[in-house]
Amino acid sequence: DVPMTDQTDDDGYEDEFDEEDEMNMYRVQGTLREWVTRDEVRRFIAKKFKEFLLTYVNPKNEQGEFEYVRLINEMVLANKCSLEIDYKQFIYIHPNIAIWLADAPQSVLEVMEEVGKNVVFDLHKNYRNIHQKIYVRITNLPVYDQIRNIRQIHLNTMIRIGGVVTRRSGVFPQLQQVKYDCSKCGTVLGPFFQNSYTEVRVGSCPECQSKGPFTVNIEQTIYRNYQKLTLQESPGIVPAGRLPRYKEVILLNDLIDCARPGEEIEVTGIYTNNFDLSLNTKNGFPVFATVVEANYVSKKQDLFSAYKLTDEDKAEIEKLSKDPRISERIVKSIAPSIYGHEDIKTAIALAMFGGQEKNVKGKHRLRGDINCLLLGDPGTAKSQFLKYVEKTGHRAVYTTGKGASAVGLTAAVHKDPVTREWTLEGGALVLADRGICLIDEFDKMNDQDRVSIHEAMEQQSISISKAGIVTSLQARCSVIAAANPVGGRYDSSKTFTQNVELTDPIISRFDVLCVVKDIVDPFTDEMLARFVVDSHARSQPKGANLEDRVAADEEDDPLTVARNADPDILSQDMLKKYITYAKLNVFPKIHDADLDKISHVYAELRRESSHGQGVPIAVRHIESIIRMSEAHAKMHLRSYVSQEDVDMAIRVLLDSFISTQKFGVQKALQKNFRKYMTYKKDYNELLLLLLRTLVKEALHFEEIVSGSTTRLTHVEVKVDDLKNKAQEYEIYDLRPFFSSSHFNDNSFVLDEGRGIIKHPVAA
Repeated sequence: DVPMTDQTDDDGYEDEFDEEDEMNMYRVQGTLREWVTRDEVRRFIAKKFKEFLLTYVNPKNEQGEFEYVRLINEMVLANKCSLEIDYKQFIYIHPNIAIWLADAPQSVLEVMEEVGKNVVFDLHKNYRNIHQKIYVRITNLPVYDQIRNIRQIHLNTMIRIGGVVTRRSGVFPQLQQVKYDCSKCGTVLGPFFQNSYTEVRVGSCPECQSKGPFTVNIEQTIYRNYQKLTLQESPGIVPAGRLPRYKEVILLNDLIDCARPGEEIEVTGIYTNNFDLSLNTKNGFPVFATVVEANYVSKKQDLFSAYKLTDEDKAEIEKLSKDPRISERIVKSIAPSIYGHEDIKTAIALAMFGGQEKNVKGKHRLRGDINCLLLGDPGTAKSQFLKYVEKTGHRAVYTTGKGASAVGLTAAVHKDPVTREWTLEGGALVLADRGICLIDEFDKMNDQDRVSIHEAMEQQSISISKAGIVTSLQARCSVIAAANPVGGRYDSSKTFTQNVELTDPIISRFDVLCVVKDIVDPFTDEMLARFVVDSHARSQPKGANLEDRVAADEEDDPLTVARNADPDILSQDMLKKYITYAKLNVFPKIHDADLDKISHVYAELRRESSHGQGVPIAVRHIESIIRMSEAHAKMHLRSYVSQEDVDMAIRVLLDSFISTQKFGVQKALQKNFRKYMTYKKDYNELLLLLLRTLVKEALHFEEIVSGSTTRLTHVEVKVDDLKNKAQEYEIYDLRPFFSSSHFNDNSFVLDEGRGIIKHPVAA
């Protein structure tokens, strides 16, 4: 007899179904789970799925190419064995089968994987020598469940849940097909398919009818990879005052090691139960433990998955980089809700772009990350900046000084509760690898804890030898720290070291020090107050009348109007994409031409710092200048470092060096280094205010002299008066201001011949 095999070999059944049969297939008789195990239904599903794979065309695709044929070719090129099927595309073509797939996934997936395997091996004949099986992965399942809302109704259906991976086991081999040896006559029995619930037992040997004993034939048995994850609810969605729930997730075959502890993932899989003895002894007999057998795992906030940059994005980024003022625009776009603090914004922008790390012939590494220390009076938005970076930066980890111990920052060794072995757990600096680590309240840390950061900040690795584990972990991250001075306020009459309880070794590891002093100044205070009031008024959640009122007020004041519609500020989404693109694609090189200037400035700075009381200047600061100029070149997406980048880096370093000096020394230093200091600073708003006050004073003077200002058409202000005022604010070059939009938009006219500025008087 010819043995009849029950295979889903769909070649023989192509023309079997006519229209009426197809309609009958969709009429489920009995329960759905029994229905999809019937042969004709399985053949029908196989036929439809094969059609879908070979003929589906994405409506968004203009060329009209077959979507899944292209995806299969890409999969084969990448040497993978998982074919991702978009559920939303599938349900659009075959709604009934897609619903069966969600409600009875085990049987339907079996058929789909068989068809997938046949289709792939038909298109690529020799691929079966590389992978014996092709797995079908379902992506984009529309229904998303919270872990705490999963109930009995979800059993044996397909669900999609999200959460944070807290624990991950090792990789074990799991039996898939078992073969047994009969120890009496040596016959090989099998193969028996092993499922994950019960152990397969053999009754008697068919050759010699003995009842055993049987041993597992190790060589011919087929295994698969098996790994368990614990998935815990994301901290953001846990109701107030409750503990987060968790679920076990089982990963098989090529899904293992696709997520690390600490990452936020989404799992699409089958929710099943398995028999668990320990639960039964606790809770009485028929209680089952539930697990999710993962079918597809996607990461939530991966650098590349969050921003798969489209071609339009790339074109827009390239277009932005052609703007000569792009670096100023990026600095303006950083924390736009915080007024002023150009120096901090510049430092943070440089740190987010980062310099270029160098491996010298594999012998030693020079770090490319830029570290910043924000030091200043209370109420100068330091923590606000850090919080902003946490939201915008990629892989940013936020800790505070008191809440972080040395092991919490570096790495902890502890016993795994399941396997009872010592395991390593990375701390904040290790988690922020290739990202940014933010430390608030840096001055409140214990000295022992602060010492553990030394190695991470310069060598960018963390070495551990505890509990028999000797290893070194990578910690390639920028550190941005915020600290308060001794006694809360920064005292300019004392030296920097008296103001801060930080040791020299740690201060010299910071590339940029931003000292923020809360100085009383009527002009800047007025601008700051107006900015804060405006932003509060604009972000009022309710009350339409208020918006009308604000709009009416703004019409009177051209300065506010100009600031609200600032075209320079990039959207936050665009800024993230820009930073991502620059980090992945731009690697600037430095040339010899720029090095003379750097060495000259370094020599001058060493001379000044030897008899000053500020920060000691060390060789690290040369590297800092180079790193910052590379970061500035990255902002412009340039592949080389230009003179402009070096000037900018020198300005930032000088700013940070001079701001740490005593008040008396600062003035002298600013005079010495004036040519570097005023490079590309944006003083226009301040100058505009000064000019306005001069106009007001001139009008007032005219009123006192002639009794009224009705006959005046223009007010004239001498350029020298503005120069003298500006010099009080360390501004020496007024030409950029006269050519700026601030000057022209407010109807000021410069008469160079007479050395005056005209302004029309409103009638």
